[in-house]
Amino acid sequence: MTVITNIDDLKRLYQRRVPRMFFDYTESGSWTEQTFRDNSEDFSHIKLRQRVGVDMTGRSTKSSMVGQEVSMPVALAPVGLTGMQCADGEIKAARAAAGFGVPFTLSTMSICSIEEVAAHATPGFWFQLYVMRDQEFVESLVGRARDAGCRALVLTLDLQILGQRHKDLKNGLSVPPRPTFGNLLNLSTKLRWGMGMLATKRKKFGNIIGHARGVTDTGSLMEWTANQFDQSLDWKRVVAIKRLWGGPLILKGILDVEDARRAADIGADAIIVSNHGGRQLDGAMSSIRMVSRIAQAVGGSVEIHFDSGIRSGQDVLKALAMGAHATYIGRSYIYGLGAMGEKGVRSALEVIHKELDFTMALCGKTDVTELSRSDLFLPADFETAWN
Repeated sequence: MTVITNIDDLKRLYQRRVPRMFFDYTESGSWTEQTFRDNSEDFSHIKLRQRVGVDMTGRSTKSSMVGQEVSMPVALAPVGLTGMQCADGEIKAARAAAGFGVPFTLSTMSICSIEEVAAHATPGFWFQLYVMRDQEFVESLVGRARDAGCRALVLTLDLQILGQRHKDLKNGLSVPPRPTFGNLLNLSTKLRWGMGMLATKRKKFGNIIGHARGVTDTGSLMEWTANQFDQSLDWKRVVAIKRLWGGPLILKGILDVEDARRAADIGADAIIVSNHGGRQLDGAMSSIRMVSRIAQAVGGSVEIHFDSGIRSGQDVLKALAMGAHATYIGRSYIYGLGAMGEKGVRSALEVIHKELDFTMALCGKTDVTELSRSDLFLPADFETAWN
């Protein structure tokens, strides 16, 4: 029996059980991967303020995200290809999140479709939108999310053009995997994964194939996506999508104070301080170095959410104390999903919740909503070294 004590335990099990190309898809950044590494490593520079003589009883990690009550201020971030990490992965992750009382965000580039997740998991998950050049398709996606009962729309702003990820190119990443000698050799060692995939009919991009004009199979999908990410996406288009959606709108990919101000000005309900997990602009600042200055600039007018680099409950606490209202995990829950399916996602959430709760206690805090910079020790130049 494998004893799971932290997220790294799940990661090691995940690496053993999932095909190399999908492990590398998760565990990689763009170009030199410097920002990918910085996202996690920069948390280590922040130290916690230990307090004693404080009544630790009655602690609460409960909070809210865009008006939705949550058991802790952590949501499952949108991750593409989740259904290739584990058969029916999006459905399993959505179930685990709902059972734990936190939001699950379905990616546009999911394997299971909006409708399939809505039919097999608790309604009310969130939907993440990539803006495509085909405006009719975008409007259809937004309508499908609304019809499925999605509670919030997460609009990604930092993927108008795809950052190069060397590992994906070298692995020949494809959905489903191409039957090359190297792939077949690696797949032969992943029997648990293979049996799950044989048992499901969901092996393609369910939100796109059969829905976008002219996209009927994987071959036509590749040609379609190569030209579809809308490089002309601007704030006017964001406003139009906000009107089209009509519900809580969260803008993902904000890493600059001026952009945060624009997002607040157009009436976004929340912004996610994020660099796409280091998968887009390599050389950008880590998210944790930017969240405080963004929160100070616009935190009074829009919820500040945080993404990129979280691997523990202590990281969650640090992000909240730096000014975030809530946080997201991506890789951390994917490790659990690939390792043990729905049970693994719940295990990842349990690990993070326990670490958050215990760290709060030892910092002398009993309410997660009362964390502040006074609970941390920061290097003098943590936020100013590059000014």
